[in-house]
Amino acid sequence: MAYNTRHICGISGGKDSSALAVYMRREVPNMEYFFCDTGAELPETYEYLARLEVVLGKPIARLNASRGFDHWFEVFRGALPSPQMRWCTRNMKIKPIEEWVGDEPVISYVAIRADESNRKGYISTKPNIKTRFPFVEDGVTHDDVLRILEDAGIGLPEYYEWRTRSGCYFCFYQRKAEWVGLAERHPELYERAVAIEQKVLRDAGVDGDADFSDRAMRGRQYTWSGGETLVQLLKRREEILARHKAAMDRAGKKKTNVPLVEALAEALDDEDDMEACTVCAL
Repeated sequence: MAYNTRHICGISGGKDSSALAVYMRREVPNMEYFFCDTGAELPETYEYLARLEVVLGKPIARLNASRGFDHWFEVFRGALPSPQMRWCTRNMKIKPIEEWVGDEPVISYVAIRADESNRKGYISTKPNIKTRFPFVEDGVTHDDVLRILEDAGIGLPEYYEWRTRSGCYFCFYQRKAEWVGLAERHPELYERAVAIEQKVLRDAGVDGDADFSDRAMRGRQYTWSGGETLVQLLKRREEILARHKAAMDRAGKKKTNVPLVEALAEALDDEDDMEACTVCAL
């Protein structure tokens, strides 16, 4: 059976993938947009997707809605995902995409920018899926992305006021200051993340008050944020915020008149420059 080539663009809820969707809407009118819904996204992400659908003039397909985090958490017997065991990415992002695509020939458009062309986004090993990087091809940079979103009248998601990466509210790639931001803006979500973590600790027979500082990588198996539990992290709230403010001040002195999101990103990277999952956070 002969197939027509499908054109697809994944949207994470972040600025780059959203800008790419806007950027390609006229060049590829038959583009199919999709979002892998883990069931654990920030409210700001869902609100932003609704606004983006208005700009695009077509719906964004939601993949994975019936098999989110809770399902896979049980499948993996209560093991937290981590940089060393990213079952969340594989099962809630990559597999749903490949199942949705099937065996039809597909061109997947990935939002790697020209100023970060050394990064890697989702590149399938399936032979029917070919990948394009329009921003790299056209020399589109970070400043261009912000301009695309402003010109479209959509701007940035509100979570960029305190967090620079999209993804689950409990994503283990969050920096300490972002966890504090979650606690301040969505205390109910922070408490859910705490409850999941405490269950893992109890089931593993690990003392929730234990000092993980000397065995951070072992601690990462049981905690969302390396080196401590979320309960311990929040007790250091003032210390974390003071360090974050100092980093923001340094970022502001390095570059003047930069967008807040750029200063925030530099400040957070100063705390922890571990690269986020590009499948989730573009």
